[in-house]
Amino acid sequence: MNTVHTIKELRDTVAQQRKSGKRIVFVPTMGNLHEGHIALVKQGLTQGDFVITSIFVNPLQFGANEDLDAYPRTLEQDQQKLAQAGNHLVFAPSANEVYPQGMDQQSKVIVPDLTELHCGTSRPGHFTGVSTVVTMLFNMVQPDIAVFGEKDFQQLAVIRKMVKDLFMPIEIVSVPTARDSDGLAKSSRNGYLTTEQRAIAPTLNKVINSIASKIRQGERDFSALTSEAKAELAECQFKNDYFNIVDSNTLKPAEDSTQSITILAAAYLGETRLIDNATV
Repeated sequence: MNTVHTIKELRDTVAQQRKSGKRIVFVPTMGNLHEGHIALVKQGLTQGDFVITSIFVNPLQFGANEDLDAYPRTLEQDQQKLAQAGNHLVFAPSANEVYPQGMDQQSKVIVPDLTELHCGTSRPGHFTGVSTVVTMLFNMVQPDIAVFGEKDFQQLAVIRKMVKDLFMPIEIVSVPTARDSDGLAKSSRNGYLTTEQRAIAPTLNKVINSIASKIRQGERDFSALTSEAKAELAECQFKNDYFNIVDSNTLKPAEDSTQSITILAAAYLGETRLIDNATV
């Protein structure tokens, strides 16, 4: 497995692989990899011939008071995990390589509607940073397939809409959320949790699943279910960001007639923001 740091090196490698008739798969990440990321790579290996994983902590998607500086950079460990998984190429560019004119001068990609709710409300500008950098990475790599995790359900929906709206010739493949044995969704930010907080953290998933079970059983008072979930989380030391029951396709509030429902939740334990979801 090789690692490249420049767009030229990346494109030269991709060109060589395409000449050999290889189908290119791309897995964009911000590094500090865990089993969830590796599951994306392994899925990619079943979908194509040459898997490229990017490791880039994208400053454009972090807000002024978010954890950009504290976000773990673990390139050497990430390279080892990717090599063991069978990944073929790591693309690890610097911020100057991606934003040579600085972020203020960067053209941006805005996906309307889907980005205005949920994480978009609590993290203004976040999804513009995501859609912009993913578009740039897609243009750098020019993959046939790109693989994303379902833990970031709203992000996945935004990427799907962006690819469709901009006629990008890329197939988006999703992979179910990787979890620890107690149900906690794997996340790079889990490392911020104290021992006490880590013991409490799986409650978010348990509450989501409890509400999902009630919906499956026919309950449709979504406002009451939301209030119940928020109260239970608050009792367990969570500070609620949002707990929303939505249409899986539009991400708008679910109605009685909604056929596919997704519960989207985000909450803080101390300073650590956790997200999770479940589809009914």
